[in-house]
Amino acid sequence: MQKQFFEYKDQSATLEAFIAYKKEKAPTILIFHAWRGRDEFVIKQAEKLAEAGYIGVALDVYGKGILGNSLEENQQLMEPFLKDRMHLRKRIVSGYEAIKKQPFVDPHKMASIGFCFGGLCSLDLARSGVDIKGAVSFHGILSDPGIEQKEVQAKILALHGHDDPMVLPKDVEKFEEEMTRLKVDWQVHVYGQTVHAFTNPEANDPKRGTVYNPSAEKRSMQSMMNFFGEIFG
Repeated sequence: MQKQFFEYKDQSATLEAFIAYKKEKAPTILIFHAWRGRDEFVIKQAEKLAEAGYIGVALDVYGKGILGNSLEENQQLMEPFLKDRMHLRKRIVSGYEAIKKQPFVDPHKMASIGFCFGGLCSLDLARSGVDIKGAVSFHGILSDPGIEQKEVQAKILALHGHDDPMVLPKDVEKFEEEMTRLKVDWQVHVYGQTVHAFTNPEANDPKRGTVYNPSAEKRSMQSMMNFFGEIFG
């Protein structure tokens, strides 16, 4: 397996992606991190995707070497991007543009996934109108960005815990209405008895509503692989 770190820019910001693959020109999956930053969790996801025959790319939203070390720091890192979704769009599109130019990437066979805050990033990349085949959100924030919408080219898959306190059933309904209005090919899979961060084995905070659920993780990962089989088939 080929593994490398890759620096790229968004205006004055220096960012660092992690890339893993076994075969050049395989479908490329852009992976967006949760609120802490580009940590070991998304690096492992890139490696798992490489093992499955894809090019896994863990992108960086905050900046090279920037990781939160507490709930407060994580929130401070994420907040500016939640408040300014155009700023977020520019940052994530810069990562997409940098990766699609790499010689081992087929720019017409790309998709994105993301976890928590990264789920929002994955969806907002699709909302930006770039040429990706699909976008997957794992327990992501689903809110409408409230900025100019482009024609969405990607198919959309949102994987969601029904009891997630951060994204309520009414928020899921609003997201479905938005996707329908934009004429997107969309799916929402909802897992019962499941809260936020269900794919993360380290999530164990019932008071905050972040708890790992191995059953939901397994089901959601299988749904993702089925989705990739469809969009890249």
